[in-house]
Amino acid sequence: MAEPDVAKPDVAKPDFKAPRPPELLSPWRTEQRAALQQEARAFARDVILPLADELDPQKGEMPRSLIDQMAAKGWFGITIPAEYGGMGLGVFEYCLISEELARAWLSTGSILARGQGLGTQTLDDDSRRALLAKSARGQWIGSIALSEPTAGSDLAGVQTRAVREGDEWVLTGTKRWAGFAQGADFIEVLARVRDPEPGEPRSAGLEPFLVVKEPGTFPKGMTGTVIDKIGYHGFLTFELKLDGVRVPERDRLTGLYGDEGADGDSGGFASVQRGLNIARVHTAARAVGVARAAVEDCTAYLQEREQFGQPIGQFQALRFALADMAAEVAQARAYWQQVAHLLDEGLPAESESAGVKLLATEMAVRVTNQAMQLHGGNGYTTERRIERYWRDARLTTIFEGTSEIQRRIISDRMLPRG
Repeated sequence: MAEPDVAKPDVAKPDFKAPRPPELLSPWRTEQRAALQQEARAFARDVILPLADELDPQKGEMPRSLIDQMAAKGWFGITIPAEYGGMGLGVFEYCLISEELARAWLSTGSILARGQGLGTQTLDDDSRRALLAKSARGQWIGSIALSEPTAGSDLAGVQTRAVREGDEWVLTGTKRWAGFAQGADFIEVLARVRDPEPGEPRSAGLEPFLVVKEPGTFPKGMTGTVIDKIGYHGFLTFELKLDGVRVPERDRLTGLYGDEGADGDSGGFASVQRGLNIARVHTAARAVGVARAAVEDCTAYLQEREQFGQPIGQFQALRFALADMAAEVAQARAYWQQVAHLLDEGLPAESESAGVKLLATEMAVRVTNQAMQLHGGNGYTTERRIERYWRDARLTTIFEGTSEIQRRIISDRMLPRG
């Protein structure tokens, strides 16, 4: 097994013990999965980590060459069926690879979500097949524009309007938190085509639309303003203004798994909700990757840093803190593996997806915070990677539904509402 790239002592010590990344264990281990894990681990260590160390302090974007390298490995088509050129694998493998990439740089685990068949559920079957093949090759990478300034956790409150004019839809409104919007090949926009009728769910009348564009530009009628984030660098995040953006009827998207959602929501909005369950498990795996990076770096640092004539890793309080961190990371990993398996079995696993997202992301905040403490003053500098892990972990409790939203999902399935 290749040794992870972590901080090493300035002076080699004969008893230095390099941190060992986790192995894939029974019952989840197969030779194919183990090979995928090792390939992603080596790529993260040798290719991504040096770029992250260089670009993240500059709030720089990941180069297209890096995206192309990931595309060449087939990672944008992990969950796309083999008949369309994808890997034909499941949520488990998707999360397995993403944890390894996020261990080096959170945003590289995230860019994979902009493939995987996103933006391919068009009304035309021939177009759908062609787009699936492009997605699998990493040539159809998108941005998702769901949230708005007044509609984030409550997606049913989306106010962006889509009005039919002949064979086109005209979109008007404001979207927020659209990551990679300028660099993408398309933007998937959730818009309201009609108001709900009495007795219908508030989400009735919401549909996703495919706004096709040239990478590096915005389409006619759309402008983008960069949102200055404190972390999650590697690609830019935008607020989008839509003023008469025209979308052909053929680019209105339909539900991915059928027309009816579990809670009676129909059409594209139900597809969005189902996609969020996968996204929450994916976020949990990425959070585990970030927290694991903090544990591995701390394992090395506690042997490197000396105080009172010995490595600080000899002090029981710090050893126990590291043990607690490692145990929490292992617990969250076991949880995402279980929930990913349930999704691959075809179960909705809505409560479980919310639960693993809640547990893993809150864990990542605690672990990276403790890692900074163990690094002392050095952790509060940009000289170490700990501050990057700390900044990125904090976001995981917010995107794909805040921790409060996850608690609501779980509790609503446990208790009746008045």
